[in-house]
Amino acid sequence: MICISKVPRLRRQRRQPAMTPNIIGSTFILAETAIADGNNNKRAAAPAASATKTTTPKAPVKQALAKKAAAEAGATKPFQMEIVWRNVGLFVVLHSMALYGLYLVFAENAYLELLPVYATMFLGGLGITAGVHRLWSHKAYKAKLPLRIFLMLCQSLAFQNSIWEWTRDHRVHHKFTDTHADPHNSRRGFFFAHMGWLMCKKHPDVTSKGKQISMGDIEQDPVVMFQKKFYFVVMPICCFVVPMLFPYYFMGSSLRVCFFTCSMLRFCLSLHFTWLVNSAAHFYGMKAYDVNFSARNNKLVSTLTIGEGWHNYHHVFPWDYKAAELGTYSFNWTTAFIDVMARIGQAYDLKFVSQEMVYKRALRTGDGSHIAALLDANNNNAIPTSELVAHLDHEKEEHAIWGWDDNDISEEDRKGATVVNKESDLKRD
Repeated sequence: MICISKVPRLRRQRRQPAMTPNIIGSTFILAETAIADGNNNKRAAAPAASATKTTTPKAPVKQALAKKAAAEAGATKPFQMEIVWRNVGLFVVLHSMALYGLYLVFAENAYLELLPVYATMFLGGLGITAGVHRLWSHKAYKAKLPLRIFLMLCQSLAFQNSIWEWTRDHRVHHKFTDTHADPHNSRRGFFFAHMGWLMCKKHPDVTSKGKQISMGDIEQDPVVMFQKKFYFVVMPICCFVVPMLFPYYFMGSSLRVCFFTCSMLRFCLSLHFTWLVNSAAHFYGMKAYDVNFSARNNKLVSTLTIGEGWHNYHHVFPWDYKAAELGTYSFNWTTAFIDVMARIGQAYDLKFVSQEMVYKRALRTGDGSHIAALLDANNNNAIPTSELVAHLDHEKEEHAIWGWDDNDISEEDRKGATVVNKESDLKRD
């Protein structure tokens, strides 16, 4: 190679305009950035119009354009998933302890200890399903102070972040389902939706869109704010200490079995049961109410989560306190619990969808698996006719909602909702 500085008299070739290759190079960078989608990033059209210019700009203009192209290239850089190895390590430790706890059940004949395991799993499940999910996230009903305190302690037993954080993430999930802003976006795969989303940093859209979600309603609840402030005091006691000490003192179990089986195994199983709603209930099952939602009705998931598996229905009508259309309590023990609380005056303003509204929606947007579609195919007049269906407001369905207090909820849903055990009736009684 010849060094130009050492041959000063060497005749240099005519210099080509520098702007053209810079613009073309920047255009190719932008195009490659827009096409790349390995981390589930949105495709965007690359601004290549400036590459067709034939005139040579002046030096200051060339520098400004080059800086602008570089900035645009950086702004459209695809999101790269970043693994949080600390969380990965914690999950490895948790599952190792849970497996050892399962081994102890057989090695030490600790079959009787499975009773407190089931009891604490059920209570923790109520804290999620009846508490942070239907009560706080979706405002599907209201609860008096004693019930809210009980559900807060049960939710702490489940150890799935504080009520405030769980509510925010879940509202974002409903509002921006299967987009970059969805914390457990099912389009990124079953494992990611199940538990992978907890092992990597959140997509920037989750944070930015999360700021648009109103949290003022639950921030007015002193029970929620108390738990948020003292979460790392309340949670360890509820999740690990009490489930371990109860069988130790009252059943005479060894401390080893109590910790690894009654605390760690129970905690690990309850996590996976809840995660199935985000994963399996978005991949397997029927879409009886709206084919446009990835959420599906899954009976097995509903069994394991005491009523949260009727997921297609829930995404269509998130403000229904039953989270299902079922007329009985089969596969939906959470609804039975809320109804009992309503009978003793602890739960009120229970909201649910009328049968007519359900039939109309199933006929219009469902996959044909709903009984309404089957009856309509046989010209059964016991359900709403196609004329009634045709008069519904289709445009209102374009806005996903997170629950009853969402500003985008349609007026049709508000007027068509049935509210039982109203607060005004309780005060009158």
